Amino acid sequence: MSEDGPTTAAIYARVSTSDQDVSRQLDEVREHLERLGVADVEEYPEVVSGAADTDTREVYNQLLDDVETGQFDLVVVHEISRLSRLGPTEIHEFIQHCLEHDTGVEALDVGLKIHVDDGDLQQTIYSMVARLMGDLAQIEHQQKLQRIRSGVRAAQSAGKWTGRPPAGFAVEDGYLHVDPSEFLHVREALVRVYHAESFAAVSDDTGIAESTLRSLHENRRNLYLGGEAEDERVDKALTEIRPLEDARTEGPELGELRERVEQLEEATDIDAH
Repeated sequence: MSEDGPTTAAIYARVSTSDQDVSRQLDEVREHLERLGVADVEEYPEVVSGAADTDTREVYNQLLDDVETGQFDLVVVHEISRLSRLGPTEIHEFIQHCLEHDTGVEALDVGLKIHVDDGDLQQTIYSMVARLMGDLAQIEHQQKLQRIRSGVRAAQSAGKWTGRPPAGFAVEDGYLHVDPSEFLHVREALVRVYHAESFAAVSDDTGIAESTLRSLHENRRNLYLGGEAEDERVDKALTEIRPLEDARTEGPELGELRERVEQLEEATDIDAH
């Protein structure tokens, strides 16, 4: 690090699902480093579930290795909690690892700044503060998850659907409804599988992914073929399109039977003339 401040820095950004975006974290840290006059910046964005094993954090572990080689004067995170999924101990260990290799640490959300030229006592105090902030962040995260779970349970108790609806259904105003065309499209595909057509052939014809088709056949064929649903919310939605034939007994054969009856009626008409 030069006397004027850091010249090289790393940004570590983490989200817990692929649906989330690290852009906001990266953008705000970049702006912070620009104000500091740091032009040489390396970014370490990562998607890691809170339940994932530490060894799966490839980007995080790569950052630790690069810090150890002395590549950076400073590591900056948008939120102190991004450095830990296992509690404040991991935050403390990360900070100590950086300081041992002449690398400072900053966290924008709590205004934390720990630099290598700080005195030992100051570094110790800041590390303790970081551990506390990490602990508080983890508690807040758990409370947020609990509020979400409580909201989901309340919505489900009220008969509302939460999460992604099954194939052939849609959610309107929080409640599950059948999408008739899509439902019948799925049903037709499963009827063909019922008649021993290959999953691959049916998938090619219908555009339904083979893996999806196999999963529906394995877990939900009674729903689409027989109109049977264990979930009351699904069962209520099905009333929109009932009656459905019971495909396990007569449904798929019923169409063939009707065709044979029609052929017989045509033949009878011909004979009568």
